[in-house]
Amino acid sequence: MPRGADRLRRLLTGMILLAAPAAWGACQGTVYLTFDTGSMSQAELIAGILQRAQVPATFFLANEKTVRGDHALDDNWKDYWRARVADGHAFGNHTYSHRYLRKDLAGGKVLAVDSAGPSSQLDQRAFCLDLKRVEQRFAELTGQRLAGLWRAPGGRTTQQTILWAASCGYPQHVGWSEAGFIGDELPSETHANSVLLKRALANIRGGDVIMMHLGIHSRHDPLAPVLAPLIQGLKDRGLCFATLTPAVP
Repeated sequence: MPRGADRLRRLLTGMILLAAPAAWGACQGTVYLTFDTGSMSQAELIAGILQRAQVPATFFLANEKTVRGDHALDDNWKDYWRARVADGHAFGNHTYSHRYLRKDLAGGKVLAVDSAGPSSQLDQRAFCLDLKRVEQRFAELTGQRLAGLWRAPGGRTTQQTILWAASCGYPQHVGWSEAGFIGDELPSETHANSVLLKRALANIRGGDVIMMHLGIHSRHDPLAPVLAPLIQGLKDRGLCFATLTPAVP
């Protein structure tokens, strides 16, 4: 990669995530709840918990297949997304196709794999189109724009996709903190809700980005019910909650 491009990549990946928590004076630190679309099976439950706790979150949207047999950005979900906008949450891009980015290839392409296994090679135009489709659907559903934030499926990026995303309006990639991986992708048979909740409360610190999904197809015992005690436990430790926004230093 040319020296100038490498410098730009480091600048973009080093951008600061800024947000304003509800009450700075009372905060012993700020954490950032984030949710990827997933199966949407727990979407309503999570929305209700956030409303009752008066906690803002950042949602990362992809057009994933839901438990209803439709997709998360279909018109059937219009009321849901409009209600989350009204609740004051923030929204980022999780790519329309939810393909996993594997590696940069020669010739300016990137190897991507979908959840069913087939692979494809994306150039910059195809990659940006995948992001723009989410942006367009969100605008059609809610009349609002996404923040300039994106999260690659699985959290895995490449040098090329970091630069491409910035070029098409998404300068900040958002992963998650090690302690912020709550574990709803893990099998409930070996990772019980009570164990994952205890681990999260013990390890999450101010500044951490917390990641969950609005539902996981493969988990038999949904993890969403631990969200309420997780929020309360973090509040009891003096932690505040805020949404994420990109900002150039």
